Amino acid sequence: MSPWVVPDELWDRLKPLLTQRERRFRHPGRKPLPDRDVLCGILYVLHTGIQWQYLPKELGFGSGMTCWRRLRDWNDAGVRQALHEVLLADLNAASRLDWSPCVVDSSRQGAKRGQHTGPSPVDRGRAGSKQRLITDGHGTPLAVVLTGGNRNDVTQLLPLLDAIPPVRGRVGRPRRKPDSLFADRGYDHDIYRNQVRDRGIVPAIARCGARHGTGLGVYRWVVERTFAWLHGFRRLRMRWERRADIHEAFLRLACCLITHRQLGALRRP
Repeated sequence: MSPWVVPDELWDRLKPLLTQRERRFRHPGRKPLPDRDVLCGILYVLHTGIQWQYLPKELGFGSGMTCWRRLRDWNDAGVRQALHEVLLADLNAASRLDWSPCVVDSSRQGAKRGQHTGPSPVDRGRAGSKQRLITDGHGTPLAVVLTGGNRNDVTQLLPLLDAIPPVRGRVGRPRRKPDSLFADRGYDHDIYRNQVRDRGIVPAIARCGARHGTGLGVYRWVVERTFAWLHGFRRLRMRWERRADIHEAFLRLACCLITHRQLGALRRP
C-alpha cells in the first residue's frame, strides 16, 4: 500500500471530526471532492515533498490549491489536534504511554522567509525555524511547536510543556504533565529547572560544563529517533511554506501518523 493511502482505521477516527459543509440550494456549484481523496493528496505532498502545483491530478487528489485550502481549513478548525488527542487516548487506554521519562529536543530547518523565522546564531545568521518536540518514553510525540531559529531552547521549555494536550483514555482526570523531564545542555538554567520542579515534574537536565557520559542518553535517544521519523516525511526536512500555520499543520499531521503507527505496532501479534 502506498504511504499516502489513508488506512481504514485512521479514517474511522478522523471522519467524525470533520465538519460537513452545507451546499447552497441555489447555484451550488461543482460538487466538492471527497475529504478522503483530498487527504490522500495532502499525504502525497507530505511524503514526497512535491510542490502543490505539481500534484498529479490523474491520481484523483484534485488540484493542489484544493488540497491546500482543505489543509488550512482543517487546521483552523483544530481537526489535527483533535485527531492527535484521540490517538493518544487510545494509546493511553492500552497503557502504552510512558509518562515517567518524557524527553524534549529541537531541530532546525532552513527557511527563506515567513512567520516564525529568525537568524540562527549557530548557522552564520541564516534564516530558519525550529521544530520543538516532546515525546514520551517510547518516542510517541505528545506536542510539537514551531518557533524562529533565533529562539533559545530553554525559553521554549515551558510553552512546550503547556502544549501537551489533555490525554484521556483511563479512569480519572485527563493527564497533561509527565513525571520527569529529560533534556540536553541547551535547556540548562536553574530558573527554568525550578519552574519545572514547581509543576511537580522532576527535571533531569544536563548541566553545561559537565563531563559527557552522564547516562541521560539512555533516555534521550527516543526523541532523536522521533525526529528521524518526522524527517522521513520529505516536506518537513526543509520549510517551504511562508505561512507558519501550514507548516505546523504538516507537523501535526506527521505526529498523528507516527502515533497511529504506534497503535498499529500494538495490534501486531
